[in-house]
Amino acid sequence: MAYASLLDVIKAAASGAVTVIDVREFSEVQASGQAKGALHIPLATLALKADPKSPDYDPRIAQDKPIAVYCAVGGRAGMAAATLGRMGYETMNIGGFGDWAAAGGPVSR
Repeated sequence: MAYASLLDVIKAAASGAVTVIDVREFSEVQASGQAKGALHIPLATLALKADPKSPDYDPRIAQDKPIAVYCAVGGRAGMAAATLGRMGYETMNIGGFGDWAAAGGPVSR
């Protein structure tokens, strides 16, 4: 399912229709907080965590619903979306944490 705007993604995430993943490093999340309800999975570990055949698979990454990824400004989120897309997930790069917050997305610190 395509979303017309970041606000649509925020609403879908609030209802549980979209999984949001923060691919920044731990220190970045600690410094600024993260999208409320987002999974924190750094980009370096994402492929292992998203592979159902991996012993490191994280079952919170549902294969039956879209995944929205963000980082600090969007570059790593683009790489994460491409990786997940190659793995068969429906993904979207929603940019950076600042974009989420500026669009009114809830934040946890």
